[in-house]
Amino acid sequence: MQQAGVLDVGCHSALLTVQRWRPGSVLEPVFSHKVRLRLHETLDRRGRLGKAGIKSVQRGVAEAIAADPRLRLAEVFAFATSVIRDAPNREEVIARVARATGTWLQVLSGEEEARLAYVAARQWVGPEAGPLLVLDIGGGTVEVASGTGDQPRLARSLPLGARSVTRELLPGGTASSRQHLNEVRRHLRHCLSAAPGMPSAEKGDRVVACSRTFEQLARLANASGSRPRRSRRQLTLSQLGATIRLLAGVGPERRAALPGISRHRAEQSLAGALVAESLMVTCGVESVEICPWSTREGLLLERLGASRNPAGQRGYTGTGPLPHAGEETG
Repeated sequence: MQQAGVLDVGCHSALLTVQRWRPGSVLEPVFSHKVRLRLHETLDRRGRLGKAGIKSVQRGVAEAIAADPRLRLAEVFAFATSVIRDAPNREEVIARVARATGTWLQVLSGEEEARLAYVAARQWVGPEAGPLLVLDIGGGTVEVASGTGDQPRLARSLPLGARSVTRELLPGGTASSRQHLNEVRRHLRHCLSAAPGMPSAEKGDRVVACSRTFEQLARLANASGSRPRRSRRQLTLSQLGATIRLLAGVGPERRAALPGISRHRAEQSLAGALVAESLMVTCGVESVEICPWSTREGLLLERLGASRNPAGQRGYTGTGPLPHAGEETG
């Protein structure tokens, strides 16, 4: 049985995931290893990754790759998300990590991340699901994709991720007043509605939300609602409104004690909730289904041949060769 690995280097962690797949089966976990990172704490005002951040990435990549001595580097696709992709010193970071670890981090465009999230969600819901709308909130960007087949007809990426909105509009992760909160809401909805080609959900569309942001919001909303046993795999717009009021009423330290909110995401959780609400309103969505798969799983599915990819890795924007299955990443 063929296996492949993906090393996902993001703001909060470097996560190595190795999985298997065979026709007619689901992805089968083989091995995973997470190294905690806190790259947002090393960013300067321009978004450059400082020396401490670069060393943290070097350590995280080296530790993740070395975690399984049976793993061949050729099996791993290593990529960096927006915290490195959008950094002004991105090329320096990638080069220094490559020199220190032998692993060249690839960089996918936001649109390619949106496409891969759609690929993963389509495989998860199945082809019989019909028209599909996928919403994904990352740290730096928001991805939206829609379509009816294996590949999306539309894939968009906007710089409205939870970390970005926190840094620019909610310093310290808090709103100073209800007026401040509503100003952020209006700004987000204006940016989303003004973006060209934003899709609207039609009757009968399956709407799924990917990412840890949506997952944690759903866990909190269902734990604190009137029906605590309700599935954590659904999140409604009305639940989201109540969740925003809860998050806005406490600081990041107290949020970390709430159900579903992890300590390292507590500061950006309010921004994530506001972005989620604005996305749902802009796309005309009353409820989303939480999908556990996203870009990482989309990459694994394509490298394992479980999903058709006629266009190839067209969104790659980094330096160095783009590997396909069986080729080394650095």
